[in-house]
Amino acid sequence: MNIRNATRGDLPVITEIYNEAIANTTATFDTTPKTMEEQEEWFDQHDEDFPILAAALDDQIVGWASISAWSDRCAYSDTAEGSTYVHAGHRGKGIGTQLARAIIDRAKKAGIHTILARVAEGNAGSLALLATLGFEEVGIMKEVGFKFGKRLDVHLLQIVFTKEP
Repeated sequence: MNIRNATRGDLPVITEIYNEAIANTTATFDTTPKTMEEQEEWFDQHDEDFPILAAALDDQIVGWASISAWSDRCAYSDTAEGSTYVHAGHRGKGIGTQLARAIIDRAKKAGIHTILARVAEGNAGSLALLATLGFEEVGIMKEVGFKFGKRLDVHLLQIVFTKEP
């Protein structure tokens, strides 16, 4: 598998993967499929410090990960939120783990101090993966989402990077 910086040319497949997650999972609380215009705006909000990575198998994009700014307020400038999505047909094969490790490595190199992750209740696999990567649960936000006819709690996790002396 090849993990690399995503390009604008990857956006149709990235969007397809994300829209499938919108329609069928609680990995995202978006409920309406994203348009290419919306995805282009999202893409433009990322750069070397807040990258989007794509994972390819045999030149086919099978997953992506991103680090996004947590807030536009200056005091949060080195705090990010991580996201990882894998094509439905490729889940459970370690692709998400490799993508998450790669995006964490890139965040550290960019000087990000902490990454936050939000995981909806019922996503035990995501919680387990994040724990193996060093994330710690810092709280549960009760009934903050409503999807598929159900109110859902969201686990908030965090990994903090200490600066080397």
